[in-house]
Amino acid sequence: MKEYSIRIPDVETAKQFCRLAGECDFDIDLVYNRVVIDAKSILGVLSMDLRKVLKVRMNGDNTNFEAFLAKLHDLVDEAA
Repeated sequence: MKEYSIRIPDVETAKQFCRLAGECDFDIDLVYNRVVIDAKSILGVLSMDLRKVLKVRMNGDNTNFEAFLAKLHDLVDEAA
């Protein structure tokens, strides 16, 4: 299982996140505290507090999605 800490800054980024997650053929979860949602669900993603650092948990490999996650992880580092 891979885990990334990310920050989703706006709705457009959330849409892109869900689109790329939807292209993956494995489960991806978005986690904050004890709340776990399906990362492929735009409604689920938008229901999270996007001001907070979120964790992405996934059990697979997708180069495009992981490159996008790396960009979102950089936003966590900038905010710290």
